[in-house]
Amino acid sequence: MSKTIAIFGAGTGLGAATARRFGREGYSVALVARRREPLEILAASLAADDIEAAVFTADLADPSGVPVLIKSIVERFGRLDVVEYAPIGAEALFVPATELTADALRSLVDLHLYTPVEIARAVLPEMISRGDGGFLLGQGLSAVAGSPGASGVGPVMAAARNWIQSLHGELAEHGVYAGMLTVGAWIGGSAGQLAAAADDPTLGGNPVVDPADLADQYWDLLARRDRDEQIFPPLS
Repeated sequence: MSKTIAIFGAGTGLGAATARRFGREGYSVALVARRREPLEILAASLAADDIEAAVFTADLADPSGVPVLIKSIVERFGRLDVVEYAPIGAEALFVPATELTADALRSLVDLHLYTPVEIARAVLPEMISRGDGGFLLGQGLSAVAGSPGASGVGPVMAAARNWIQSLHGELAEHGVYAGMLTVGAWIGGSAGQLAAAADDPTLGGNPVVDPADLADQYWDLLARRDRDEQIFPPLS
């Protein structure tokens, strides 16, 4: 039986590249996002490259749906070995800290903190029992350091970053890896980058990173298991 990676927030940028990177290593792929049509297009593209993929629609801003979703994935593939969670779309734009409200934060906490925590709760017991597995979190550089005009999702991602750091240390002795890829650039071809470029061509194109390079970073994190975070591009 082949291993399986579930990509939560599978889109045209990092999600698609991660599916291809792990697919080349023999993984089957569970593609999870809100809209079925783009997922089916991606699944067909993967199938053309002999990568087995299946589509699962879900609202990742609703943590209560996680148990049923994970059950469906496991029933389809027989197992779940790696989780990649990075549902960052065009709507995850920054706001000034002076304009941030509690209501705005509540709308972000479910998607960027509560749902990944619930996914971990659902998948970790089996991974620990097998003595192998991985949980990969993708996020932005605003989780590491705040800057003027770039609040909003950053504070929530910072909380998730703290959680992953703890998870990394706790799971290592069980043979399970937890780590994060922190991206300090626009992801080429992603919904966020395309929306930003349409709104402001200068903003949307400076700088841009190839999602295939990010997928390689994910693979390296999982293979080496020697750190809880990779910032890419590296900070100077």
